[in-house]
Amino acid sequence: MIYKDFQDLKLSALGFGCMRLPQNSEKLTDINETLTEEMISYAMEQGVNYYDTAWGYHDGASETVIGRILGKYPRGNYYLATKFPGYDLANMDKAEEIFEKQLEKCGVTYFDFYLFHNVCEMNIDAYLDPKYGIYDYLMRQKQNGRIRHLGFSAHANYETMKRFLDAYGKDMEFCQIQLNWMDWTFQNAKEKVALLNEYKIPVWVMEPLRGGKLASLSDAETAKLKALRPLEETAAWAFRFLQGIDSVTMILSGMSDFEQVQKNIQTFASDQKLNQQETDTLLGIADQMLKTNTVPCTACSYCTSHCPKGLNIPSLLELYNEHNFTGGGFIAPMALSSIPKDKQPSACIGCRSCEAVCPQQIKISETLADFCKKLK
Repeated sequence: MIYKDFQDLKLSALGFGCMRLPQNSEKLTDINETLTEEMISYAMEQGVNYYDTAWGYHDGASETVIGRILGKYPRGNYYLATKFPGYDLANMDKAEEIFEKQLEKCGVTYFDFYLFHNVCEMNIDAYLDPKYGIYDYLMRQKQNGRIRHLGFSAHANYETMKRFLDAYGKDMEFCQIQLNWMDWTFQNAKEKVALLNEYKIPVWVMEPLRGGKLASLSDAETAKLKALRPLEETAAWAFRFLQGIDSVTMILSGMSDFEQVQKNIQTFASDQKLNQQETDTLLGIADQMLKTNTVPCTACSYCTSHCPKGLNIPSLLELYNEHNFTGGGFIAPMALSSIPKDKQPSACIGCRSCEAVCPQQIKISETLADFCKKLK
């Protein structure tokens, strides 16, 4: 197992994400605890020492199950991370209530790592609003030793992350972002990593395989990778890409079965960064995948000056691309929830004034109409 230095700790480079635990049925709370315990037992034996759960994972059952399983090990043998659920604005005035309940659910007296969960456009104002006292409360828990290390996770755009960092960056010890070879350019992850580097904040990675999408490529795409590394599995390429980013300290993988645990641990037995040719090949595959699933907006903004409704068309098209490529998901709806209704895709009147000046000849009105259909 590769280990990474974080302050005075040595963390396994592979972290066990507890959002996609094996289930007995389709009901999220119906976790197969026996299989989960076998997976964690093997992970512990192989040196994985970081376990990441959250208030909302498995509709609240993840913290309880993980706490019960990890409770069978000496407390100093693992690092436990969970998060304040700010993805739900109804929780903003409940920081103390939720934190105390999380300690109870996990059966611990402190958390090694604790995060502001999912800083984004929808909740940034509330997170920064002193009336809720979230920051002050969590800082007190850190001073009291009930939080050892405080950080945040973000699905936000660059500007929103910058707002959060400008306010609280001096006290953030780590940041968890969606980072993989697809999102390096698609979600501007490269720029987000650079931003965190400016603040000297280590990077924690979530969605290294983009929900499994990057573990299953077409035969032609797979052949390109096999030509360079015949023995490397497709999923391992995603981890090797991340191993080449110096500021990445923790790579979380939400493992759902025993085989995934075994394969991931095998990958993290060695550090085999990609060379330039391999990186270029991988990013070239990403470019081709995006060309067939997204509209080619370059954010030139010629369209915005011709829109009678004042829509931020480049931003809407960026969200459309995310939603279309992913096949749904929560990111686009979450971002749109922070936008006034008269500035959302549904506000487009189909006048096509924007299309007359689009250098890429995007059928913007049709794209926004399609976006509305896919959001229903």
